[in-house]
Amino acid sequence: MADHFQLRLVDSTMLAPTVRHMAFERADGQPLAFTPGQFLQIHFHYEDGTATKRSYSVGTVGDGTSPVQRIEIAVSYVEGGAATKLLGELPIGGEISASGPYGRFVLQTGDTNARYLLLATGTGVTPYRAMLPQIAELVKQGREVVLLYGARNETELLYGDEFEAFAQANPGFHFYGCLSRQQRGVPRPNDRPGHVQNVLAELAPSAERDIAYLCGNPNMVDAAFTALKDFGLPVMHIRREKYVSSR
Repeated sequence: MADHFQLRLVDSTMLAPTVRHMAFERADGQPLAFTPGQFLQIHFHYEDGTATKRSYSVGTVGDGTSPVQRIEIAVSYVEGGAATKLLGELPIGGEISASGPYGRFVLQTGDTNARYLLLATGTGVTPYRAMLPQIAELVKQGREVVLLYGARNETELLYGDEFEAFAQANPGFHFYGCLSRQQRGVPRPNDRPGHVQNVLAELAPSAERDIAYLCGNPNMVDAAFTALKDFGLPVMHIRREKYVSSR
């Protein structure tokens, strides 16, 4: 059974014009044990009293194996959204109800592939941020990890500077910012125009080498899933998590 607990807000900053980074601690002072890639559910009620919940991936960068005190999530603004109102108006020190962790969108110890292809759009990049300590270990072992992250423009590349700094410090990890609507004023070497699924051909995915993770907008996930199958990847080597905005 998943654990149920209260979360207390300890920090909140805007990552992008419509995305907020929020940091919580458990109100009971206990750390959160989770596997990078898992998510929590926030529980609350609509104005008519109906119970509802929303899911948010844990984005905390720990050591990849130990429980964490600070529980970080990224929250997208949804016009008229009940969760947007709840979390947007939550003051520092305010509390919300949560449960978890949940999910199997995690790196698996039994994998023997030479390369991981990680694809994301929007807040779908959050679980990969939590995986960075594990990715560091993978590249030390000689594995290659490629992150293709799609956004409309550079202001929406959440944690982009962190991923670029990580790539510089960890040869074997490659970060591509895929900008679909507006390119940077000063392009960077690993920028790519267009959608993430359209950059796959450059990487020449293969069944013998690759396992892919897809997280974010359902349209991207479906398009990338189809493209990867066309490149010959078996379904068991394509792991998916769709982020659907709810009001």
